[in-house]
Amino acid sequence: MSFALFAIGVTALLLTVNAHAPRHSAALAVPSFFAGWLAIELAPHLLVAEAAGIGLTAAYGGSGAWPGRVGLGAGLVGMAGTAATIVASRRTVVTLRECGAPMEIDPSKTRKTSRYPVSHLVLPPLCLIPRRGVRVHRDIEYHREGRQRLKLDVYRPASSGEELRPGVMQIHGGAWVIGDKREQGLPLLNHLAVHGWVGFNVNYRLSPKATWPDHLIDLKHFIAWYQEHAAEYGADPDFLCVTGGSAGGHLAAMVALTAGRAEYQPGFEDVDTSVRAAVPFYGVYDLVTPGLWPAPMGATALMQRMVLKKSFTEDTEAFVEASPIGHLRPDAPPFFIVHGSHDTLVPVAEARRFAQRLRETSRSPVVYAEMRGGQHAFDVFPSYRTARVVEAVERFLTGLHRQYAEGVRRPTVPGEITESVDGGPVG
Repeated sequence: MSFALFAIGVTALLLTVNAHAPRHSAALAVPSFFAGWLAIELAPHLLVAEAAGIGLTAAYGGSGAWPGRVGLGAGLVGMAGTAATIVASRRTVVTLRECGAPMEIDPSKTRKTSRYPVSHLVLPPLCLIPRRGVRVHRDIEYHREGRQRLKLDVYRPASSGEELRPGVMQIHGGAWVIGDKREQGLPLLNHLAVHGWVGFNVNYRLSPKATWPDHLIDLKHFIAWYQEHAAEYGADPDFLCVTGGSAGGHLAAMVALTAGRAEYQPGFEDVDTSVRAAVPFYGVYDLVTPGLWPAPMGATALMQRMVLKKSFTEDTEAFVEASPIGHLRPDAPPFFIVHGSHDTLVPVAEARRFAQRLRETSRSPVVYAEMRGGQHAFDVFPSYRTARVVEAVERFLTGLHRQYAEGVRRPTVPGEITESVDGGPVG
């Protein structure tokens, strides 16, 4: 039993160390991500499990020998670190920076006005169940590509009315090769639907069967479908925003920055594929410039062999063309860029650089929110941090829609979202 206590205690300590100081080396990035992802975003559940494991093994004599005593000490330190993670997560508020200037209000008021259901925070699987007041239509076909039927799910307010509501497209991540519409974006889609939005969680072709830019073309097919069918689900065909995480964040940014590009709309070049705003989460924005890694993302085997299926050294321009940072434009729609400071898969420096470059180019608002202590894919779980972020995104998008309804030609950062600070420097 003493060796069991030793193993549990050391594991708890290692999880805490990784959560607070994640590894950025290429060899450890993926295991560091998964360990940190669970330890940070499910910290309350982890603390209960650690306390139960350490308490039971100690009670049954695990601390009688030196391995058990070492494990007990390590476990207590690990539990303290997990508790600190919980405290930091509960204090999470959202950094909202536009034109380089932080904008703040009292964070205590933000927490008190939270309307995210506590049950979803305590039992994360509940996020898979639509919230009360939300109606879901599943597996609606929006396009056929050969024999493949591309489908979507619709999240809409349960109450019906004659007034058309704003729409949002959610794009799942998964490194362009895995993922599904039922797995990601659910806390945000449910929250938006409760507040009067109609969300469309969209599937698209995946690599290696699909070759870039097939993924982007599919999403533009959805926009064409949306303009024809949005009203059937109570959405406004003239108002669509886009969001997504990781590879979905990359695709959301590409959708927003390539409106009207004929090469991405073969056969439907005349369709207006512009969107009103983009909210990419922990996205990949630059396939060419190295970040913390010794080689850029485009030079990885994933991108060369499975996604673009081109040589990075022989056709670098193709990777520039596939990077959102290569499509910056003055008429870009408003952006709300969200990233975690502890992201081990897409280093936060890339998001900061993209936000800064976009601000220097775009005439629209560019808001950057950096979640201190947040890992990659933090919003998959309906954690305290996720609750704060989805509330801020809803205020941002609702403010833009209000300006649209009032006929404002050039959007500004809505006052309702100037919440508080929880991030690092931009630049």
